[in-house]
Amino acid sequence: MSFSLQLRKSLLALGVALPFAAGAALAQTSAPTPPAAATAVNPDKVIARVNGTNITEADLAVATADPALQLPNVPEAQKRDMLIGYLIDLKLGAKAAEAAKVGDTPDFARKLAYTRDKTLLDQYLDQEAKKAVTPEAARKLYDETAKSVPAEQEVRARHILVESEEEAKKAAARVKGGEDFAKVAAELSKDPGSKTDGGDLGFFTKDRMVEPFAEAAFKLEPGQISDPVKSQFGWHVIKVEEKRSKPVPSFEEMKDQVDTYLERKAQQDLIGGLRQSAKIERLDDKGNLVEQKK
Repeated sequence: MSFSLQLRKSLLALGVALPFAAGAALAQTSAPTPPAAATAVNPDKVIARVNGTNITEADLAVATADPALQLPNVPEAQKRDMLIGYLIDLKLGAKAAEAAKVGDTPDFARKLAYTRDKTLLDQYLDQEAKKAVTPEAARKLYDETAKSVPAEQEVRARHILVESEEEAKKAAARVKGGEDFAKVAAELSKDPGSKTDGGDLGFFTKDRMVEPFAEAAFKLEPGQISDPVKSQFGWHVIKVEEKRSKPVPSFEEMKDQVDTYLERKAQQDLIGGLRQSAKIERLDDKGNLVEQKK
C-alpha cells in the first residue's frame, strides 16, 4: 500500500458524518489556489467604478476565489479583465434588482440566509483547519504513516515483446546464449515504449503489470531470464536487473498531501463535535420525529 493511499484510507476510517455544506467546504480545500502575486496588492485600491460605486482589489480577490468563477487555462491578464467585467455587471444587475424590489421577497430572504450560513461555515472551517496544519503536526503524521506502510517489493526489468511464441523462443535462445539483452530488445521488441531503451521498463510493483508478466518477473532473481511468457499484448522474454523494497516518499514529497489530510481531519472533527453537542431533530412527512442514527 502506497503512502498516499494509506493517508486516504486513514481519512475514510475517521467515520465522521459530514453535512452537505461541510462536504462542499472540504472540496474547496483541495482545489487549486490562484498563484500568489509577485508583489503585495493594496486591497483597497480602486480598479473600477460603476455609477460612483467603487470596485476594489479586495472585491476582485473574492470573485477570483469563487469556485463558480474558476477559469482554467485562461491567461492571468485575460482572467483579471473578465472578472472585473463580471463585477461591473454584478453591480449594475444588483442595483436594477433592488429597484425592482427583488430583495423584498421571502424567497430572496431564504436564499440570502442560506448563502450567509454557507459562507460563514466555509470561512470558519477554513480558519480552524489552518490552525491544525503546523510543522510539528505534519511531521508527526508523516512519521506515523511511514511506519505503518508495509514494505512493497519492486523489480527493475527489461523485456522483449514479440508476436509469436516461436519468435519469443528464438529471442530467448539468443539472450540466454550470451547476446546482450538490450541489443536484442532494440532489434526485435515490438514495444515502442521501451524498445529504444533496450527493453528497460524501470522499477515497478507487481500490481502495475498484467498478471502473467508480473508473476514471471517477480519469480526471477537479478540476472535471470525467463522462458517465453504470454500476455494480452503478445509474447515476452523478461530479464530482471534489480530487486528492492520500494522506498517511502520523502516528507518534502508528501507535504502537500499531509497538510491536506490535517485540514480535512480538523474539519471533520469540528463538524463531528458540533453535532455531538447539539440537539438535532428531524421530522418525517407527517411531522413525527425521526430516530437519529448514532
